[in-house]
Amino acid sequence: MAKRYYWPKKAIFLITTLLIFMVIVMSAFDREVPYTKDDQTHDSIASVTAFTQVYKVLMSPRCMNCHPSGDVPLQGDDSHLHTMLPRRGKDGKGLYAMKCTNCHQPENTPGVRTPPGNANWHLPPADMKMVFQGKTAHELARQLVDPKRNGRKNMAQLIAHADDDLVLAGWNPGEGRTLPPISHAEFKKAWLTWIRNGAFAPAP
Repeated sequence: MAKRYYWPKKAIFLITTLLIFMVIVMSAFDREVPYTKDDQTHDSIASVTAFTQVYKVLMSPRCMNCHPSGDVPLQGDDSHLHTMLPRRGKDGKGLYAMKCTNCHQPENTPGVRTPPGNANWHLPPADMKMVFQGKTAHELARQLVDPKRNGRKNMAQLIAHADDDLVLAGWNPGEGRTLPPISHAEFKKAWLTWIRNGAFAPAP
């Protein structure tokens, strides 16, 4: 008679526990990261190509001047440090009596190279600086989709941000200032193409 082999109870327990754990993990993964039809439409080439247009706009003075690497905004088409050296402040709206809206009124001030206007003129706040200056296309693309570094925005909010008042102000900077390199309509199209095709970052 052949001798029967019995698994030790400890081994059976460990294998059963491992199998149960794997089932739980896979079930959780399926719930949290569902595969959708949209995943099939992501086009990395279209996304990266669109971001090259987005990047040109974000690195133009109309955007970058309010996204500096330091706490003093930039100014002019050459992006020099702002006259009088106003500081960011905790909320991005200035420090002490030197507030952004002291000079930046709700509308553009008439005249050549006078302060452009917007009722909500400000820099990003101190705890979420959202720096553009000095960033490569790869670095900036990664930053823009990271809620810990993009103003806590999800993808839907990023899409809506293309029509934000301060974004639109870049195409209405007042007399004597250059506009971004493409129109707002072209920028918005590139922005949406980038995001909806997966928000891929260009190679480092």
